[in-house]
Amino acid sequence: MLIIAVKAARKAGAIINRASQDVGSLTVQSKTYNDFVSDVDRAAEQTIIDVLKDAYPDHGFLGEESGESNQTADNIWIIDPLDGTTNFLHSFPQYCISIALQQKGLLTQAVIYDPVRNDLFTATKGRGAFLNDKRIRVTSRAKLQDSLIATGFPFRDFTHLDTYLAMLKDMIKKTTGIRRPGSAALDLAYVAAGWTDGFFEINLSSWDIAAGGLIVQEAGGIVGDFEGNESWLKTGNIVAANPKVFAQILQTLSPHLTEDLKTPK
Repeated sequence: MLIIAVKAARKAGAIINRASQDVGSLTVQSKTYNDFVSDVDRAAEQTIIDVLKDAYPDHGFLGEESGESNQTADNIWIIDPLDGTTNFLHSFPQYCISIALQQKGLLTQAVIYDPVRNDLFTATKGRGAFLNDKRIRVTSRAKLQDSLIATGFPFRDFTHLDTYLAMLKDMIKKTTGIRRPGSAALDLAYVAAGWTDGFFEINLSSWDIAAGGLIVQEAGGIVGDFEGNESWLKTGNIVAANPKVFAQILQTLSPHLTEDLKTPK
């Protein structure tokens, strides 16, 4: 299944790379405030679905652009055909394709493909995480104060903006640096590869984080919601880090948690 997902990601990457040569000619629409979709998003997603459906006609799909299909299936592919669309539309070279397989509610396969750098991050549950076929591991850094942490700013929904800014203020004070590249899937892949020590963000969608979450776990990291529990895929409130830094991030965020950001009861 991973091989087919990689094939789908690479075919979508070829579409995105061709489109990147003339971004100005793309048709762009606004889904909601500050949330854009182009014809390349749709073309890439349809290509991914076609490849996967040809191999697995009975599987279901959850795509950012196409929505849900056959959600009662045991196998559901969770797809973001272009994570970092705003970056792409500005020719800022930080975006990727994210594909994950959920089998009976459990994430089992993950692919994140960066078509700009030709970086392929993959994971199969229980078999480790890889970058271009080389095993990757999260960092062993022990202290948050020595850590480089990635994040994502609220850009569609500003309900938690003040809460997030309070979190960010404390994280800036307690780390060696904060980065906001603009693609949550790649942010998670970078944690897995040991290029950053951790990541946190509020209110993401499942297609933003499904593949990256599994890749981090298979690289030896921990993924959780803001209280360290397992609701992160459902709520979109996520912390991912190496095991030593994970708890320190939670401790830093904890004083700022409102009830709607805590683990659902």
